[in-house]
Amino acid sequence: MDGEQHSLKRRLLLQGLAAGALAGGAPLVVAAQEKVLRIGYQKFNTLNILKGTGKLEQALQPKGWSVKWFEFAAGPQLTEALNANAIDFGHAADTPSVFANASGVNAVYLGAEQPYPKGIAIFVAQDSPIRTVKDLKAKKVATGRGWNVQFLLLKALEEAGLSYNDIEPVYVTNAADVRAAFQSGNVDAATLWDPFLAGQEISTRPRILRDGTGLSNNRTFHLAVPKFVDQNKDIVRTLFAELKKANNWTQAHPQETADLLAPQLGVDAKVLKLATERRNYTTVAVDAGIVAEQQQIADAFLKLGLIKGAVRVQDKVYPDVLV
Repeated sequence: MDGEQHSLKRRLLLQGLAAGALAGGAPLVVAAQEKVLRIGYQKFNTLNILKGTGKLEQALQPKGWSVKWFEFAAGPQLTEALNANAIDFGHAADTPSVFANASGVNAVYLGAEQPYPKGIAIFVAQDSPIRTVKDLKAKKVATGRGWNVQFLLLKALEEAGLSYNDIEPVYVTNAADVRAAFQSGNVDAATLWDPFLAGQEISTRPRILRDGTGLSNNRTFHLAVPKFVDQNKDIVRTLFAELKKANNWTQAHPQETADLLAPQLGVDAKVLKLATERRNYTTVAVDAGIVAEQQQIADAFLKLGLIKGAVRVQDKVYPDVLV
């Protein structure tokens, strides 16, 4: 009798659990099989554009996958999320990727965007007495640790015969803080990247001292948790296939892209159009030349003591080409 009572109680318990799951809209079996691709993105980048189209969700639905998107203020925060296994895939600029490599972030390079040198710049106010990068000696410059524009600043100073130690860097953590410091007059110059740079150009008409042309290719890299890629190569291939379609459309339709993303981002369409028009949208595999670019960045920051350990970029590139 005790055995029968135990069996009955067990059946009732299981039935109760199943009923509860059904009432919640998701059977236990389905919940266990749910597959979610978690993507980190930043404002106005290729992944952001793909998010706006909804095409990736459509492509993955027949495979039983859904997509969750997470916005980050800048690359360093996104790479930390990769390291914490809070996301599976994301993008960051060249310098944040190198800093992530140096700090041991568990992520691999899967693909790279085309050079975007005009999407980064060092600038001053229109009425500033500072006319050239050389005039930045002993001046305060707003930038961020491990940002793509920090590398531009380093290279521009070298080009002008100065060193990074010749300026007073004022470190901030996001683009809004750069704008606040610049517009308050608390710094003499500032560094930004698109679309924040484009927004600054339109709103205050600053004098651009130097953009990345000839100094920094300012590439965006697509990064992922290696274990996720090992287990889901077909999903990653689908992601890149949809990204390619979105990039091709964006390249041919800058105004439509701006109009699509403006309400989503809360950024003026004029700002997004300016940023779109000076960028090439194509994702490529990480080849030897791109590895060499990244290695140059790693070596430069190691020499300055801004990263503590040597980085061998090639070791961070995923062995299979999935782009």
